[in-house]
Amino acid sequence: MHYKKVRYTYITVEDTLPLFVESVGFNPQEQDFTRPEGYPYYHYLQTVEGEGNFTFNGKEYSLPKGRGVLLKPYEPHSYYTTGKKWSTIYVTFGGASVVSILDTLKLNFSSMYSDMEDFQFAQIIVEMMKKIEADAEFSKHDLSSYLYGFLINLRKHGKINNQPSLSHFYEKVRPIVEWLETVYAEEVGLEDMANHMNVSAQYLNRLFQDTFGLSPYSFLIQLRINKAKEILIRNPDIPLKNVAFLVGFNDASNFVATFKKKEGITPKRFRDLHVKKKRE
Repeated sequence: MHYKKVRYTYITVEDTLPLFVESVGFNPQEQDFTRPEGYPYYHYLQTVEGEGNFTFNGKEYSLPKGRGVLLKPYEPHSYYTTGKKWSTIYVTFGGASVVSILDTLKLNFSSMYSDMEDFQFAQIIVEMMKKIEADAEFSKHDLSSYLYGFLINLRKHGKINNQPSLSHFYEKVRPIVEWLETVYAEEVGLEDMANHMNVSAQYLNRLFQDTFGLSPYSFLIQLRINKAKEILIRNPDIPLKNVAFLVGFNDASNFVATFKKKEGITPKRFRDLHVKKKRE
């Protein structure tokens, strides 16, 4: 970690990158700051030493070591040091696709994050600064890659407002997912899944919604479609009705209709496209 204040800023006028870093830095001693009109880019700040207080959306939060905050552009906020020292690390960012990316990752809102030290989020920002120091002229595109990885990890491991992370939910649902991987072609219903986990159907549904944004049955259908895609590519001569049976559909017409609804094309069209590319 740096021991002196460091800030790197990029010119972003007419920047067409899907994601770009506007600034990244380390501040060994934060100053009291008020931004009634917010900051024009997304802003992530994390405490690496000491403690401060951060106010946004009408609420005041403590920011001790390992806690961070992600703010949307123009989110009014203020912060101040509560002890003798408050050291922070930060990155501000935007991009032509930043809104759609954050929407997809379900991160497009201002929020507090706790236990950030567990997955070394600050280290990713440190790596960004090291990249700039080593190759300032050509670092901009590399920083976009670091930033995307940071956001993926934030979605996967970030604990929003002390709520369990996505990875925490996945660890709970992992046993049923692994079981479905072995029985997806069988007649499996919600009650069967709940019984296998020894939980209620309502709890299992909530767990899948929290983890995947899908019901358990929708997850099973998508799993069957994914398995069908593997068979269609790997075994181009197997009739569609056989593929349907192998992945758990009772008839070919239901399989074709479901496949088209999920993938936007028929199984035959999918096979033709991929098998042709494979042969070429």
